[in-house]
Amino acid sequence: MSIVVMKFGGSSVADADKIRACSARAIEARKAGHKVVMVVSAMGDTTDDLVALAKQITSTPSKREYDQLLATGEQVTISLVAMAMEAMGQPAISFTAGQIGMVTDDKHTKARIKRIDVQKVLRELKSGKIVIVAGFQGVTEDGAVTTLGRGGSNVTLVAIAAALKADMCENYTDVDGIFTADPRLVPNARKIDQVSYDEMLELASLGANVLHNRAVEFAKKYNVPIHVRSSLNHSKGTMIVAESEEMERIVVSGAALKKQLARVSLRNVPDRPGMAARIFHTIGAADIVVDDIIQTETTNKLAAVSFTVDMGDITDVKAVCEKLCSQHAGMTVEFKTDLAKVSVVGVGMRVHTGVAQRMFAALAGAGINIHNITTSEIKISCIIDQVQGPIALRLIHDAFDLGKTPGKAKAKKGRK
Repeated sequence: MSIVVMKFGGSSVADADKIRACSARAIEARKAGHKVVMVVSAMGDTTDDLVALAKQITSTPSKREYDQLLATGEQVTISLVAMAMEAMGQPAISFTAGQIGMVTDDKHTKARIKRIDVQKVLRELKSGKIVIVAGFQGVTEDGAVTTLGRGGSNVTLVAIAAALKADMCENYTDVDGIFTADPRLVPNARKIDQVSYDEMLELASLGANVLHNRAVEFAKKYNVPIHVRSSLNHSKGTMIVAESEEMERIVVSGAALKKQLARVSLRNVPDRPGMAARIFHTIGAADIVVDDIIQTETTNKLAAVSFTVDMGDITDVKAVCEKLCSQHAGMTVEFKTDLAKVSVVGVGMRVHTGVAQRMFAALAGAGINIHNITTSEIKISCIIDQVQGPIALRLIHDAFDLGKTPGKAKAKKGRK
């Protein structure tokens, strides 16, 4: 019997009726002859409600206790799903991450999975039960509860699928798959039938919220295809798979917007070997994820170093940078908030030219100023003012004809 791992997000298990519907979906797969593991998130806005509750107590909660609190949301869901299945006549059993030995490092709120002991899961599957596992969480070597970061249930999904060597990995959401852009911001966004791991990794890192970037990393490392599809229908969604030569024919596959960024600018940084390493080692030790690093020489033996961070890390990064400045005479730090990053992604950029010019022209035509530009083989990103983010996303989406099917978009390009 093949193993299917199915993950249902918070909106898909938001109430009792939706829990029954997701349970029925899993039971269908079981009756079709598969062994089934379900990974579930907290119901609806439960995690947001728990975050708000913590803030009523303190603005700076202990990260350990924060994880202890947030992990309770998934524990509620797994037991309710198991109850729903039992009521439908299907044997089921629920497990927290700790109960199946999903061991992580001790980086609370951003933990990374180290290993999973799947023996207990395999025993229950062999007995005919559907196994329901809490997403988003793990435990340290000494048993402390951790969380994997927002969207971490996707990481749980792929990690379990990889550990079980599952035949199928399905991520159920309230949308029909991966779109060329966020359909809530871009009305003519189109569902993508197939996208490569590398493209999805860039899109996830750049603001596409359907999958956590670490989930895609796991999938690529262990070659686990992911089917992103709707929990509301049986339509085919988007397959995330290894890159094929055919994918390079499409120049740009998608566009993304990452909101709520801040830029940190360190001035009068001693321009000598090892200084950048020291700065970013200190920042990394504080569990702060840095993006878009730019270093420029300003005067003899002095430099300016700028980088962006999520607004959620601004308090931590301020403390770290102010401490660094206190250790080097004359070094100062400036912060600019209310920024966003708009990006285009496509493996076809490796073999096509003119992509950057096309993107910059679309933004310039609307009077949108670009603060910083970063590129890779398959992406171009621009830092802009946050208020201009949604319109910038729509502009570049249209500039690359992403709302049209690839064949029609290429035909238009050929007539130019």
